Amino acid sequence: MSDNALGDFLRARRSGLRPEDVGMASYGVRRVAGLRREEVAVLAGVNADYYTRLEQGRERHPSAQVLDALSRALHLDTDARAHAHQLAGTAPAYRPAQQRDVVSPALRQLMDGYPNTPAFVLNSALDILAGNALADALYSPFDPADNLARMTFLDPAGRDFYADWERSSQATVANLRQAAGLDPDNPRLRVLIEVLTEQSADFAALWRAHTVRGKTRDAKQLNHPDVGPLTLTYQAFDVRDAPGLQLVIYHAEPGSPSAQALSLLGTIGATRRQTAQGPPAR
Repeated sequence: MSDNALGDFLRARRSGLRPEDVGMASYGVRRVAGLRREEVAVLAGVNADYYTRLEQGRERHPSAQVLDALSRALHLDTDARAHAHQLAGTAPAYRPAQQRDVVSPALRQLMDGYPNTPAFVLNSALDILAGNALADALYSPFDPADNLARMTFLDPAGRDFYADWERSSQATVANLRQAAGLDPDNPRLRVLIEVLTEQSADFAALWRAHTVRGKTRDAKQLNHPDVGPLTLTYQAFDVRDAPGLQLVIYHAEPGSPSAQALSLLGTIGATRRQTAQGPPAR
């Protein structure tokens, strides 16, 4: 990872905006995409040389007020603004607890209590640590179903499974970017990001965009080879007794074709488990 994280972030977000996006007229030929540094400085009300030093890493300690002004100028949403403050050290000190990738028996029992909806537990690197039977059936096209980022970018099944692969891939990278900002020394995250950057040009391009987003609630359009299209909504919940872990629960609209497809998927999964276990002992 770069040692100029804040500068890289500001540069990436600047390059993603056009003058018309911020109500400015465009003059002259632009050698590179996005706003000019001077334009960002004007929008934020800061000195252009000072802003240049921020991007280049020669100035690394902007005030919270300056970062708020830059966030408004760059049209950063809540997650991206918090990420900028985290990189600059102007957010409240975040001391990540040592993450233990252990799913308690009580949480496993809770997930198993949702037989009609997929439920699984993720760590900050998007490793799937545990899931109920329907989650296993949902992700059965992947071998192995071990990490959402690896499955999205490196598993051939990913592009068929995610109906809107581009949207899903962008969200996945944005989740990892937020996690890396909160815990930049996390060894699992570092290794995962290095592997994905080396092996996937798509991941590398999205990683350079510095988009940041937390996993909370969203809709998913999936294609499952056993039951066809699925439209699901997920909710993500922090596991309070295991910092860094999240419980993710998928939901289909009651009575919808997707709900019926999930029910069929559960039946198919149960049949396969019974076949794999063999006939009961007599």
